[in-house]
Amino acid sequence: MDQHQQPAQPSLPIDDEAVVWSAPQSELATRPLVVLLHGRGSHEHDLFTLVPMLPSEPVYASLRAPMPFPGAGFSWFTPGAPGAPDSAVADAAVKGVLDWLDRLAPANGIAVLGFSQGGALVTHLMRHAPERFASYINLAGFTIPGDAPADSRLLELRPPLFWGRDVADPVIPQSAIDRTAAWLPSHSTLTARHYAGIGHSIAREEVDEASEFLRATLLSAG
Repeated sequence: MDQHQQPAQPSLPIDDEAVVWSAPQSELATRPLVVLLHGRGSHEHDLFTLVPMLPSEPVYASLRAPMPFPGAGFSWFTPGAPGAPDSAVADAAVKGVLDWLDRLAPANGIAVLGFSQGGALVTHLMRHAPERFASYINLAGFTIPGDAPADSRLLELRPPLFWGRDVADPVIPQSAIDRTAAWLPSHSTLTARHYAGIGHSIAREEVDEASEFLRATLLSAG
């Protein structure tokens, strides 16, 4: 390798064949795209069940996380301390999603919606490529510890991000919630919503509010 050449950033690639689509990819020439990122131990069909409740204008693509999860399903990150995945693995997962988008080359606006680990990946995508997406939806997720390449740019860009959760979520540690609550207001244009009694899940009211967020930030963009 040339001494001036930088080593390639590791990537956890997305399986193109496992992506679940709401419409033919050819429709991305005229319609925006919403990327769906499932939670730990789940799969690409999980969040796809939300599509009938979301705006009909975009094309939806639900991705399968690249790492098999012990027992069943798939994961975006290796097992580690709850709410604090290895940032190098998170960076590689981000690289995989961005590489997939490069292959896809959608012609219109893009939003990304994730749950739990997928929600954490949503915020990490924002911290790497904030100009790539029109808006971000983090459901029951968190921010990943450490620095990311676009953190300083986010202080000015402050892209729109929706963060929905139950304040008594039994899965995400309070330390991760506190870190996220302290970081997001200064690095995003934050819409924060609380849904009492839903635990670590997604409420219908939450989907309705996320839909309105998509209409305002993706469908009304430009």
